[in-house]
Amino acid sequence: MSFLSLLTGSFSQGAADNPTVAMIEAAYRHHGIDARYVNCEVPPEALGDAVRGARAMGWAGFNCSIPHKVAVVEHLDGLGDSSSVIGAVNCAVARDGRLIGENTDGQGFLTALWTVIDPAGGSLVLFGAGGAARAIAVEAALAGAGPITVVNRDAGRGAELVELLNERTPAEADLVPWQSTYRVPEGADIVVNATSVGLFPDVDARLDVDPDSLRAGMVVADVIPNPPRTALLAAAEARGCTVLDGLGMLVNQGVISIRHWTGVDADAAVMRRKVEELFGLLDPPA
Repeated sequence: MSFLSLLTGSFSQGAADNPTVAMIEAAYRHHGIDARYVNCEVPPEALGDAVRGARAMGWAGFNCSIPHKVAVVEHLDGLGDSSSVIGAVNCAVARDGRLIGENTDGQGFLTALWTVIDPAGGSLVLFGAGGAARAIAVEAALAGAGPITVVNRDAGRGAELVELLNERTPAEADLVPWQSTYRVPEGADIVVNATSVGLFPDVDARLDVDPDSLRAGMVVADVIPNPPRTALLAAAEARGCTVLDGLGMLVNQGVISIRHWTGVDADAAVMRRKVEELFGLLDPPA
């Protein structure tokens, strides 16, 4: 019996049918990396055991999905710069016998965003204040975006994110409690949905935003990868906005994770093609 030279994976509490597994495995095959990426469904009470198991088996690292992104911190040996500000980890990396927590969500989003706009100096409206929203807001702020308006239904949670941005980043941030249909202000340059509204299977759910407040010249992004074309993006595109789907963030955070674990800069096009095949946007290869 031979052992794999490198093992990576994800600790999740969701279904095992995970597009991240497929795209990372596709990258490993494409680049000839002697590694495997496996999905492990881990309940919250077993998270510490899972991390200890990864250490014992010599894993090069792993991803964490909700609800483990904050809880995993206490089981790690340290945090990277941005993850220490964000307060959440989605990627653990073995370095010199220590497990270090990184957050590639916001970095993956920024990598996709840079293909359509430089956020530096841009006014950003962000819907949501959860893990993805925190990562995006912090990375955007560190990249020079601002002011940042956080729109969230839970005012307490939204206020925490605004306080974090104002105290730990160069950006100026403010909170708008989301109590009715929101109109995006005219001066907004970038609009980001970092909530789960519209995520499969609830594809008909619509963000409570006045679509007529989306104007040509704005960049409108959605973090939801499935479906890639959400109702928000369809409405924005119809009004002349530049739109950015959630596949870019999904793929790029995977690219950054692979770089952390292996040192290889994976081909993002190979990974995106695999995800598009899974979502029925492309025919599978013959």
